[in-house]
Amino acid sequence: MKYLVEFIGTFFLVTTIGCTVINGGDGVIPPLAIGSVLMVMIYAGGHVSGAHYNPAVTLAVFLRGKCPAKDVPGYMTSQVAGAIVAAGLVLFLKDSPTVEAGKPDVIRALVAEFLFTFALCYVVLNVATSKKTAGNSNYGLAIGFTVLAGAFAVGPISGGAFNPAVAVGITVLGLSSPANIWIFLVANFGAAAVAANLFKLINPDDK
Repeated sequence: MKYLVEFIGTFFLVTTIGCTVINGGDGVIPPLAIGSVLMVMIYAGGHVSGAHYNPAVTLAVFLRGKCPAKDVPGYMTSQVAGAIVAAGLVLFLKDSPTVEAGKPDVIRALVAEFLFTFALCYVVLNVATSKKTAGNSNYGLAIGFTVLAGAFAVGPISGGAFNPAVAVGITVLGLSSPANIWIFLVANFGAAAVAANLFKLINPDDK
């Protein structure tokens, strides 16, 4: 069931991204919608799977010691599958729209994706896996607002994925070139590893 939950949460995240970005609302609408759907899906699925919806978050939680190694492939596969199915649905709903792929500056995009994927993973580890914050009711809001803030701050610079599954989804949608997917993979997974190790450094007794 946890893999199904990961599929569903990622599916709705990428569906929201596609539907609000492609011929959708301008300005504040896409970041607000994306941050909101992530927040509610975290509350909906957190008790079942931990509500990662993001291979970078799965890596961070695994490296932090709160996700068994045997679950990592299933989580990541479910997340990417959800993103791909969502992208196909969006293309159907939008009637195969003409989409122009972004052309980011590679260095700036790498830095932007790294910074806010780090922020996302760091927040997740602190609000959803730490013994010191166990039982809090604000974890979904904190995580959703981190993505919302990142989308506002650096969305125009990198596309604001902060998530390798989302990177796959926006590539299928045509919003990002296949040649640029490595930017997201390197920055997102690298940031996840740094966030996990920094969490363990700051919280050595939180096993």
